[in-house]
Amino acid sequence: MATSPRSELLRDFAARGLIHEVTAGLDERVTADASIGGYIGFDPSADSLHVGHLMGVLALRRLQLAGGRPVALVGGGTGMIGDPSGRSAERNLLDRPTLDANRAAIGGQLARLLDFSGAKGALLLDNLEWLGEVGLIDFLRDTGKHLTVGYMLAKDSVKSRLEAGLSFTEFSYMLLQSYDFLMLRRLHGIELQMGGSDQWGNITAGTELIRRVEGDGSEAGSLAFGLCYPLLVAKSGAKFGKTAEGAVWLDPKRTSPFAFRQFWIDQEDAQVGELLLRFTLDPVAEITTLLAAHEADPSARVAQRHLASRLTAMVHGADEEARAAEVAETLFGVPGGGARDPRTLSAATLATLAAELEGGVVPQAADATLVDAVIAAGLATSKGEARRLIDQGGISVNGSPATDATAAITTFAPLADGSLLIRKGRREHRILRAG
Repeated sequence: MATSPRSELLRDFAARGLIHEVTAGLDERVTADASIGGYIGFDPSADSLHVGHLMGVLALRRLQLAGGRPVALVGGGTGMIGDPSGRSAERNLLDRPTLDANRAAIGGQLARLLDFSGAKGALLLDNLEWLGEVGLIDFLRDTGKHLTVGYMLAKDSVKSRLEAGLSFTEFSYMLLQSYDFLMLRRLHGIELQMGGSDQWGNITAGTELIRRVEGDGSEAGSLAFGLCYPLLVAKSGAKFGKTAEGAVWLDPKRTSPFAFRQFWIDQEDAQVGELLLRFTLDPVAEITTLLAAHEADPSARVAQRHLASRLTAMVHGADEEARAAEVAETLFGVPGGGARDPRTLSAATLATLAAELEGGVVPQAADATLVDAVIAAGLATSKGEARRLIDQGGISVNGSPATDATAAITTFAPLADGSLLIRKGRREHRILRAG
């Protein structure tokens, strides 16, 4: 924005680097009355949101905290077509049952991330409600005539795909998204649409459609508004939220809470401040103080730990965050050095730990020796190698050095779930259970 915002909402967005583009009049509208309704669309092309969606979810939460009403729109109708924005090729079209399942799963995740209680509680809507009812002839006559082909071709989301080929199905997506905005305004009084910077063309097409259909032909700026936040990329240039293993999902069956937490722990120092501002609800002043402490001792990674704790608790709950943190401290050590004593871990935390280790829980005969156990765990390939590791102090059991190669594994006191945690060196861990 050219001038400093006056409204609480846009001041907060600006301070966090969350304003890429904004339509005229939004600051004045929110300054006059903070109870504006705003929405973001979520594409049900998968059965889970990923970390890239969290910026949008939190934008809705910030709107709510500033006095507005957030609306999460799951595209049960537009999801059958697919948004071409930011894509190099047309996506595969999904069948109705798959879309329905995806829509339900995403709705469940949003229900845990937004506050749906009270008169100003968030709304969860599906555009199939109106797109499934409108007829083609009526849609073209009453809506299509208001946006020219030239206007639509000028949008970056369309221009970037013309050479590679853009089907009419995808070309129509902009008009359908614009119609969503129009219907949300009519049915629920929604005046604001937000989204990533790649959505700017679609959003402004919506404000233009509303101006033409609902207005008197004057300039936009009093009927509908748009705000885009910058798309986030990793310092490597890759799309944020992607790892070597693929996307980092919110569904714990796709990305475990432990792996989710480690994703945030592994963020680079150069970007952690930006992530704290955009992905947490912490006050900007508190983030500034935290970053000062981080810069004083970057090796302690206090900023990454705080970020990981906040996001994991938000998405998976405080109990899962605590278990994931305990597993990380067992595997990688606690701040200041040393590893967490595995004997302090609950059975639930040990189950989380086993799920993250190679091979899970390794069964072992009750009369096995420590040498047998080291081989069974894949930490040595022969008895000779296993004995050398043990004799040299390279093996620990349940956090304590184990030096007797001939000791039966039943002589070691089991952990809370009846298992043993064997460690080779500092980083190779296995869980065994005798029986």
